[in-house]
Amino acid sequence: MKTDERIGKRKATNGAQLLAVSANVDGARMTGGERRLQIVRVATSLFSERGFRGTTTKQIAQAANVSEAIIFRHFATKEELYTAILDDKACTADHEETCAAMADVMRTGDDAAVFATLAGHMLRHHEDDQQFMRLLLYSALEGHELFRMFWDRNVRLLAEFLRSYTRERQRQKVFRNIDPKIVVRAFMGMVMHHSLVNNLFDKSRELLDIDHDDAARGFTEILLHGIAVPNKATRTETRVPRAAPAKKKQRKCAFSKT
Repeated sequence: MKTDERIGKRKATNGAQLLAVSANVDGARMTGGERRLQIVRVATSLFSERGFRGTTTKQIAQAANVSEAIIFRHFATKEELYTAILDDKACTADHEETCAAMADVMRTGDDAAVFATLAGHMLRHHEDDQQFMRLLLYSALEGHELFRMFWDRNVRLLAEFLRSYTRERQRQKVFRNIDPKIVVRAFMGMVMHHSLVNNLFDKSRELLDIDHDDAARGFTEILLHGIAVPNKATRTETRVPRAAPAKKKQRKCAFSKT
């Protein structure tokens, strides 16, 4: 999909979400579940725009067209609201679909397909929910507990899954004996950097305009095979240069008796 088409689709989606929120605010009386969900999504929107320090309960209540008492009725503590935000995002992110797709690919034993499938799902999710990406950045920069909750419930689990997969393939002598943590950091680093640049810094895609699946395959190719031409006699490993050996005369002088 071309850049202009992606941007147009994203604007249409965001507009539809705003209309839905307005309709909920101005429409008929909501059920308890509907009101709870509305508060969660209004709070998410405000947090992503202003950060946690810049958003008050009063502002959330005003945007949701309710009293602060209604918010406290649904969420007795801030932690309950943050948990509800994560639960809502988990539901809308199609995690079950992603897990099912990953399970199917892993059964094939195709390493490239495993990493490319996961990268593709991540890139599409990041573009579809840029609001949540902004929310996580705010929470990380402000040292907010919501980021720690997200880290423990999502990032740690994903990292451990990839490390376990890497260790198993190393045991089978398919992958080189490289620290699995470095392997995971390299893979996640490529995917996350691409998402951040596309969705926050270079939305017009001037630096790189590429389909998500093509990007996922490219990152996977680099991860699994590097960029050097195979079967080259020269090695490309980065080494710390050794100090030049001392001259013989100097070495003798150093151990001579005074």
